[in-house]
Formats: sequence, structure tokens, C-alpha cells
Amino acid sequence: MLERHELEAFLAVAEELHFGRAAERLRVSTARVSQTIRKVERRVGVALFNRTSRRVELSPVGRALYDELRPAWDQIAAAVGRAVEAGRGFTGTLRVCFTGAAGGQLLVSITEVFRRRHPECQTQIREAQMGELMPWLRGGEVDLALATFPVDEPGIVTGPVLVSEARFLAVPVGHPFARRDAVSVEDLADVAMLQLPDTLPRSLRAHRTPHATPAGRPIRAGISAATFHEVLTHVGAGLGVFPVGANARRYYARPDVAYVHLDDAPPLQWGLLWRADGATARVRAFAEAAHTLTLKDR
Repeated sequence: MLERHELEAFLAVAEELHFGRAAERLRVSTARVSQTIRKVERRVGVALFNRTSRRVELSPVGRALYDELRPAWDQIAAAVGRAVEAGRGFTGTLRVCFTGAAGGQLLVSITEVFRRRHPECQTQIREAQMGELMPWLRGGEVDLALATFPVDEPGIVTGPVLVSEARFLAVPVGHPFARRDAVSVEDLADVAMLQLPDTLPRSLRAHRTPHATPAGRPIRAGISAATFHEVLTHVGAGLGVFPVGANARRYYARPDVAYVHLDDAPPLQWGLLWRADGATARVRAFAEAAHTLTLKDR
């Protein structure tokens, strides 16, 4: 296998057909280029160039090698260039996703700040259903995701908390809880809790839909749902309850669902997620724009 500097020397001499000009192009001495070409020829086992005192020409083997090597070398250079651009630059497209109407509105506001700072970067916003969020992120379909915390997953970075909101319990409109101003987390032991999709991180599922109250009373697990609308449909049908953020009262008002304050539950927190191996300059800049926007609103 030839090394990079050997390949570069061969291509330079093949295109310049002059050792001196090839040396200038590579910013090395002519002697260095000559030594490298001789070394390559010894390794290949045949002359790659026909040399005279007046001219340098590719040999038949040298011509064949050049014709095959040049396109491959261009592809390698282009691939490396794209990788560098993705890591350091801001051109191209940044793909971000959200779940829920409030998440979409927040993401639009963040994107406006990011675009003002980096107009050369395109931003694509996509809605993900609850069960799609982590597969999209891990599979590289999106670069960032706006989601609820906590997310403690290997290879996934969590940014700072952007929004905190009071927690409410979605219950059937005819349920006894619906007639109360507030309920306690301990009251969850008296109802069935609808479950999040298995594709979401275990840390998030344990926090959003716990299996026991703080006092240790078991909470009955209900059926799972793949989307938030499916969750609310199950709630309205009397199949269980589900903890939500305060924004649900505004964006998801339904005649069959009531929202009751969980007055002793911790707030529901939102933030950005991204892959540790995908922490490009674009991703970091978007996270900074999000942090700046939410700081202004506090």
C-alpha cells in the first residue's frame, strides 16, 4: 500500500510531467520528489515514467495507474472535505426534530435566532412521534432533537434545560380526579398509568411514568401508546391517565380529557439532545442559540 505523500508525488509528476514543477506544487525539493518516485517504482516493480534529459512521460503502466488513481483520489479528497466542512463549517443543512406542538413552536423560535447568526446554514425542522425520536437521532436522520428530560443514554449528549413547566395529569373528563383542583403524586397509586414507547430511553420512561409513588405504593401500568394523540385518545376512553406538561392545556384541549395539576410533582423539563459523535460546529451553535433565546425569556 502506498502512503499519502507517495500518491501525491506520483499524481503531481504525472500531471506536471516535470519533477521541478511537481516539487514546487508539493512545496518540497526536487530531490525529494525524485527519491519518492524511485521508491514507488521499486515497490510497484516497474517504471512508471520514461525519463530523458529533455522530457518526462508516463509509461504504459504509469498511465494505467494514473487513470485509475485520479478519480479515486478525487473522491477521497471530496469525502474528507465534506467531513471537515461538517465539523468546522456552517454550510449545508442542519436537521432538527421535535415532539408536540409546544416543542415545535419553541424550535421555530430557536431556528430564527440560529438563522440570523448563520444565514449560510439551512435548517430543516421535522416532527417526530414519541417512538421515532431516538431511532431518528441514533440513526442519523436528524442532528438534534428537542425532547423532555431526563435522558441518560450512552453516546447521547443532553444540553442545558431550556424550559421548565408545571406538571399536570391528563384524566378522563368523567373521572373523580377531574373534579379536583389538584392531585398528589401519591394519588397515582389509585389509577392505571399509560406507558411510553419502548424506544424512548429507560431513564425518561422511569421519570415520566414511574412504577411506584415516592412512598413506595405501586402504580399500575396501563397500555402503551406510540403517539401523544394516541395517549390522549386512550385517556379519553378511560384506559388510564398520563402526566403531561402545562402546555397540553393550551395545545391539546379535548372534550373527553381534563388536565389536573400534579401540585407536588417536579416540573417537566425540555432541552436538546444530540449524538456525541455528531457534535459539529453547527450543532454546538444551534445549542448556543437555544440557550441564548431561553435566557432572554426568563
